[in-house]
Amino acid sequence: MKARISLITLGVDDLVKSRDFYERLGFVRRKESNDSVIFFELCDRLTLALFPREALAQDANVSSDGQGFRGVALAHNVATEAEVDEVIAHAVACGATLVKPAQKVFWGGYSGYFADPDGFLWEVACNPFMDLV
Repeated sequence: MKARISLITLGVDDLVKSRDFYERLGFVRRKESNDSVIFFELCDRLTLALFPREALAQDANVSSDGQGFRGVALAHNVATEAEVDEVIAHAVACGATLVKPAQKVFWGGYSGYFADPDGFLWEVACNPFMDLV
């Protein structure tokens, strides 16, 4: 099997609230979106989907009662430390919760975290050792 991620789906409590948050961040909704699921184009062949939490759990045949840290964080890499600060400030202005202010980190980069309205963690980082932007 060839390793590939083509869709990241977040189970959200309020689809409209989450859609509005990601649109304020600047995400562009795909035309395939509807009243049941929202799709955002991230980059070539990668899509972010927002799906009601209960419906996503039902689709996977698992309990929807997950709380607290989910053991995953999404990452947004940028070229400079100033951009890290700008992205985090913009996310907070759009309704995100600041989880960890941006700072120099042990691995030699600069990063901070915010949480979306459903508590999903986003790391914003500048990594001088990787060309990820």
